[in-house]
Amino acid sequence: MEEVKQQSVASEPVLPQAITFDAILPPAMALRAEASGVKRASADPVTLLVLSVVAGAFISFGAIFATTVSAGSIGVTAADGTWVSSATLPYGIGRLLIGLVFSVGLIMVIIAGAELFTGNNIIVMAWASGKVTTRALMLNWVLSFSGNFVGAILTAGLMFYTTQYTFGSGTVGLVALNTANAKASLAFIPALTLGIMCNALVCLAVWMCFSARTNIDRVVTAVPPIAAFAAAGFEHCIANVYFIPMGLFIKAGAPDSFWKAVGRTASDFPELTWGNFLGNLLPVTIGNIIGGSVMIAAVYWFVYLRKASTQVISD
Repeated sequence: MEEVKQQSVASEPVLPQAITFDAILPPAMALRAEASGVKRASADPVTLLVLSVVAGAFISFGAIFATTVSAGSIGVTAADGTWVSSATLPYGIGRLLIGLVFSVGLIMVIIAGAELFTGNNIIVMAWASGKVTTRALMLNWVLSFSGNFVGAILTAGLMFYTTQYTFGSGTVGLVALNTANAKASLAFIPALTLGIMCNALVCLAVWMCFSARTNIDRVVTAVPPIAAFAAAGFEHCIANVYFIPMGLFIKAGAPDSFWKAVGRTASDFPELTWGNFLGNLLPVTIGNIIGGSVMIAAVYWFVYLRKASTQVISD
């Protein structure tokens, strides 16, 4: 009888495992974000630095794309700060287009693999759970910011020597100058708050990508928040390391033929200085940290991970 029973069990069909393509839900997303934070915080410093340089270049590619696409498609700001309506597209539609193309930068970071300082604010979730030390978190941020800075400013220097800013009868360079001048003109509080809003959306894009199962999912998920922040004119510290130096390089080194083509002079951009670049970078970076670490990482840790962390402590 035992032998018959075993044969009967063996002959029963094995049901296939259920395969689902549904998005991963927020509680599981939080665990994935936490595990990702542990992995990033424990990365080899040299590898982290190299991938951070790459990320700075990737974000710059998005900025280059946005600058080029906006040349001639939206209006520009005159020397006295007034808006010149020489656009072929309404302001809002032009900004939407800029936002959509700018998102290519974060898509490259996510899909190709790179270390972006603003996105790494999500590591706060692992830190709050006690799985990443404060030292490891700070080291990651310092190295990723430094590498991003190098990658972005080197890309700006390289782009200046390509003379791509002279394309479109100088309209590309004029957009770069106006963009840089506007960012360098921001007062501390607007730069801070625009930075907060920016990285809340960047980290929201990173957070939502933890729900993805495929690269297509990741692209579709990342584009809307990034397009929203770029279209709205929020401030991203790493993107600004490309935007403002690019304007500074053009202001200092563009030939007379460029200025003649655009009908401007370097003196028409008085706010565009290296001092104002640093004056923009400080509040925007602080704002980015607040927006990403507090508004996104800390909130989702509190909602989905705090009870698990409390349980571990009590045990």
